[in-house]
Amino acid sequence: MAAPKKAVLGPLVGAVDQGTSSTRFLVFNSKTAELLSHHQVEIKQEFPKEGWVEQDPKEILQSVYECIEKTCEKLGQLNIDISNIKAIGVSNQRETTVVWDKLTGEPLYNAIVWLDLRTQSTVENLSKRIPGNNNFVKSKTGLPLSTYFSAVKLRWLLDNVEKVQKAVREDRALFGTIDSWLIWSLTGGANGGVHCTDVTNASRTMLFNIHSLEWDKDLCKFFGIPKKILPNVRSSSEIYGLMKAGALEGVPISGCLGDQSAALVGQMCFRDGQAKNTYGTGCFLLCNTGPKCVFSDHGLLTTVAYKLGRDKPVYYALEGSVAIAGAVTRWLRDNLGIIKSSEEIEKLAKEVGTSYGCYFVPAFSGLYAPYWDPSARGIICGLTQFTNKCHIAFAALEAVCFQTREILDAMNRDCGIPLSHLQVDGGMTSNKILMQLQADILYIPVVKPSMPETTALGAAMAAGAAEGVGVWSLEPEDLSAVTMERFEPQINAEESEIRYSTWKKAVMKSMGWVTTQSSESGIP
Repeated sequence: MAAPKKAVLGPLVGAVDQGTSSTRFLVFNSKTAELLSHHQVEIKQEFPKEGWVEQDPKEILQSVYECIEKTCEKLGQLNIDISNIKAIGVSNQRETTVVWDKLTGEPLYNAIVWLDLRTQSTVENLSKRIPGNNNFVKSKTGLPLSTYFSAVKLRWLLDNVEKVQKAVREDRALFGTIDSWLIWSLTGGANGGVHCTDVTNASRTMLFNIHSLEWDKDLCKFFGIPKKILPNVRSSSEIYGLMKAGALEGVPISGCLGDQSAALVGQMCFRDGQAKNTYGTGCFLLCNTGPKCVFSDHGLLTTVAYKLGRDKPVYYALEGSVAIAGAVTRWLRDNLGIIKSSEEIEKLAKEVGTSYGCYFVPAFSGLYAPYWDPSARGIICGLTQFTNKCHIAFAALEAVCFQTREILDAMNRDCGIPLSHLQVDGGMTSNKILMQLQADILYIPVVKPSMPETTALGAAMAAGAAEGVGVWSLEPEDLSAVTMERFEPQINAEESEIRYSTWKKAVMKSMGWVTTQSSESGIP
């Protein structure tokens, strides 16, 4: 009996989506944007000291290979020929910092994750060096001087890790965010791997001038970073190199975007004023400001949104960043043990339908936008004898929504035109209670695409549209219309405002909780 014929679907594009909590590889049909298959692997986070967050770069790389192989196996079972995969895009957790040996391919230390707080004293020491230096940094990078970004993590490695110091002296060290580590490794590693990043990831390092689109020599000098260890900066859509191993050997890697920029592209927010909010480990609201940099007066970041081709214009975005969103669910599961799986939080919250006056500020890594207060710590307040785990679960979901409201308010003030609705994506959007709460707390409709994998889709679109690949058109008339689910506010505006003002009181109580000395020594 003849073997069944392989399904012919037209060109396919793969996307690596390497996030803080997990790695995924997804394959899309470039003509319809339909997701055909994917595989996911959870990534371990290590907490060696209070405030420290690390991951193993080799585990991250291995998870990428595993996800690619398993997805290709699944496509085979669906009778889909993997030779149809014409390009691969990469999207990644952004500020997470890796330094490795270019001769051996071995990491010289664990990856320091974007959430990590160990660099608070580094930030304070740098702040003292130049009066008003925050403006010096912000005017060039769009970013405040903060533990969040890569430059201070790299400075800490150069100051504290002998293996890193030695490798830099001997010209063996390479630095990168996760995209650089993956692309270098996947394109050959120590045997000719390509050391590059794209403009979106570079713009999160505090070393990149977002006006000239180059590494900035004054910033490198200020942070004491040797320029020779930095990757080459490319556009978000071009061929960087070819896969050198595995089922997809020879396929070009031709798209690269930080995860939040990838989601902006995947949500097709290509026009000035269009915005999306991604609910992942953290929460990230980006508003496209077009080819001009808009600087925030209300605690938001200015960042590179995308540059979809070498000769294409660069687009910018305003961004509001919340450190803890989905991570609060993981904390309830792993630290408190009140749920066994992330999905259970919706069930618990549904049982009570209210937090009963309980408010949860999950400032585990300080507060990001719009406060930028690294001394804040998580609190649960408004507890009574009546409070149970269901109320805490509900308050945790509300916390994600209140934090989004704060950054949306800041964005509306900066842009001057309030958003009429909020486009959302990310893993947490499958939680219907969260989505309804978000509509109630914002008091505007929340709109969710039926295919929530917009981060991976954005990376696939950039890869498929690259010059020399050309299987994905980014012309508006050629982009598939995505079906949407809509959540309308169901409470009155007054109730929404009362809940929000009580949340603000809780936030004030969480601030100024620790000093640098106590956070570094582990003394509460």
